[in-house]
Amino acid sequence: MEKQITWNGKHIQYNIDGTGPAIVLLHPYLADHHVWDELTETFKDKFTIISTDLPGFGQSDVFGEIHSMSFMADAVKAVLDEENITKAIIVGHSMGGYVTMAFAEQFPDILNGLVLFHSHAGSDSPEAQQNRLRSIEVVKNGHKNYINKFIPDLFAEENREILAPTINALCKKAEQITPEGIAAALKGMAERKDYRQLLKEINIPVLFVVGKKDSRIPLEFITKQMQLPKDSEAVIIDNTGHMGQFESPDKIFPVLESFCERAYNSNMEQ
Repeated sequence: MEKQITWNGKHIQYNIDGTGPAIVLLHPYLADHHVWDELTETFKDKFTIISTDLPGFGQSDVFGEIHSMSFMADAVKAVLDEENITKAIIVGHSMGGYVTMAFAEQFPDILNGLVLFHSHAGSDSPEAQQNRLRSIEVVKNGHKNYINKFIPDLFAEENREILAPTINALCKKAEQITPEGIAAALKGMAERKDYRQLLKEINIPVLFVVGKKDSRIPLEFITKQMQLPKDSEAVIIDNTGHMGQFESPDKIFPVLESFCERAYNSNMEQ
């Protein structure tokens, strides 16, 4: 069911479906909650699935010149409050993972587990910050060209032809995002905190979903972070880039389902 709330004087759009313990799905940069449609259909018989359009994306409004990760986490919390959800597992894809870490810092009592889905807990390097700021200038001069280069590169090269209809659909949908929404997210990601210490201290299960062909977050980069949580799992998928829910759902979804069941069952046993 598509729903909308008024928050800070503007609108946040989200979808809620299914019954059972709550799983919150946070989309990546240049996307909206629909990237999770297949996962929602797969999981809704066992879980309540909440997928939110983060500020500036999908049908959610732009709130300002910068959308920090903590601001986006506040928006997610507002959705959970609207639905009276006090416990949840959050699955954060790329930028959504950065929001997940901010949420874990701000609202730790809500989380039963978290999933860094092609994401990580670090901050941007100075080089990455500069790249994001340069991207803002590119977007100002024509965000459609930027999108149509950016999104295909998220997929492993060997998957681009067979998944061309999916890639084209993602590009078309992303073209509807305003340059202001894109810029606000880029600024927020560039300024985000380093949450690796929080990842080390966190007392809930953590799952890493990693593609071996991910050009955005290489396996060797994320391996060290996998060792930080006290309760850590990882699924590392061959022939998969940065978009595993499209590239390898048959391999990722069963692992994710098992993780969520275990995280909720372990919490009940405590």
